[in-house]
Amino acid sequence: MGFRLPGIVSPKRSLSRYSSNAKKNLDTILDIPKGYFAVYVGESQKKRFVIPISYLNQPSFMDLLSQAEEEFGYDHPMGGITIPCSEDTFLDLTSSLSV
Repeated sequence: MGFRLPGIVSPKRSLSRYSSNAKKNLDTILDIPKGYFAVYVGESQKKRFVIPISYLNQPSFMDLLSQAEEEFGYDHPMGGITIPCSEDTFLDLTSSLSV
């Protein structure tokens, strides 16, 4: 004799839902070339940028990451680093780092 508690999801259903989400996340991760990482930039609408790891050696970029840590922390629902600035500001900064 079995009984069912409301609100409890069967492990099989939960696992299939997790697998499909993991596949989507894996596809996103796989499109980042070696030596790069993804960040999300924007004030209201977030846009994803893939940038070189070498930017981590730049003091101006590290300042931007410190601001991101203060505002968002490292555990963000988008699954990546979110930088709290406008896209224009970010593009200006990264174009100066590329030179």
